[in-house]
Amino acid sequence: MTSKALLIPGLIAGSVAGATTILPLCDRVLAAPDQAAPNQNQTAPFPDIQNHWAQPFIETLAAQDIIAGYLDGTFRPENPVARDEFAAMVRQSFNQEPERQLESGSVYEDVPTDYWAAPAIEEAAEMGFMQGYPDGTFRPNDSISRVEAISTLASNLNLAASAPSSAEATQDSADTPQATTPTRSARRRAARNPFPFPLALTYFMAPVVASPARVQPQSPTPAAPAPSPEVQAADPQTEPAQSPTPLTINDYYVDADQIPQPATENVLAATKAGVVVNHPDPQVLNPNRPATRGEVAALIHQALVTQGRLEPLPDDTAAKNYIVGGR
Repeated sequence: MTSKALLIPGLIAGSVAGATTILPLCDRVLAAPDQAAPNQNQTAPFPDIQNHWAQPFIETLAAQDIIAGYLDGTFRPENPVARDEFAAMVRQSFNQEPERQLESGSVYEDVPTDYWAAPAIEEAAEMGFMQGYPDGTFRPNDSISRVEAISTLASNLNLAASAPSSAEATQDSADTPQATTPTRSARRRAARNPFPFPLALTYFMAPVVASPARVQPQSPTPAAPAPSPEVQAADPQTEPAQSPTPLTINDYYVDADQIPQPATENVLAATKAGVVVNHPDPQVLNPNRPATRGEVAALIHQALVTQGRLEPLPDDTAAKNYIVGGR
């Protein structure tokens, strides 16, 4: 069968609606496996990602059948990702246990049961990756922002637990609507400080070493000798070592003030876990810009690395320079 329609971006061919069904939606359809983009399992699966900064991330996910391209053989890494596409991508990438069971039938007013992404949206919502709006809609065609994608991954994959073990990792990530356990959520609420990651108290209350007492002249009466400076001053060799100052979100990003406050600690957790990828400047997050297909591929790749499901990029890979922290 031939068709000029496009393969669902971000999905294995036939992974949502069945291997023999074509469901038109504007210019996008879910196609059968024999209609998938050509050469998608070869070394260079998509011609338009050659020399693209996200090429290593995209190629790795394509080789694992996590993402696919369009029927014309392209991937279109600079296209923005819609909410329905992101739901399909996370549903294809992760196997989280459902946090809730949705009622059968259409869950959101604007997602009919025969909508191409309805099963993926439902499963992503049950796993806690996606939520609808208070008016009962999902708005599947709205773009998902970079901060939404990062915060969603951090919250639902518990990336705070996979961050490096150090004094800076003693706090949990921010509490979000998708918090997976009451205990973690409670700790997040307790940890919420004005901005954005509570520092250890020792940072604000550095130990003060007492200076030697200034001895006043005394009359020659029997009295205890004045304490020597050695007694008064703390021995530097016996003082406990100071913990490293925890890094805040401002230490990572020059545009940290643009991150919505509820997402700040989730972004920090994802950053410390090595999930955030910023091109061309690792210090510029652009949190509110729509996420592109190449960027989401990079985020998902790094999230799978933290889960031990993918190997990290080799150190000599140029794309590794855009991973915040270089992990």
